[in-house]
Amino acid sequence: MDDPSTGLVVSGGEVTYSGQGVDYDYKLIGQADGAVTVSLKVNDESKDDTFQRSNITELVITPDGELHAYNVKFASQFARVSR
Repeated sequence: MDDPSTGLVVSGGEVTYSGQGVDYDYKLIGQADGAVTVSLKVNDESKDDTFQRSNITELVITPDGELHAYNVKFASQFARVSR
């Protein structure tokens, strides 16, 4: 939210962060304490560590409507904007 030059776009099954598409194999959708969670995953276990460090791997929409995205190295909150 503090850096408007960093963008996250979620459109259908496509996720783009800072202009780069996240290349994942499947997603797991769940709910925890009223929040909707989406975990992005890869099938190849040998690529999992690199994937976890170089991509957004988790999306969370809180019960209050806040959007958060993170991986093993960082977490960010994003503001929703209409396109």
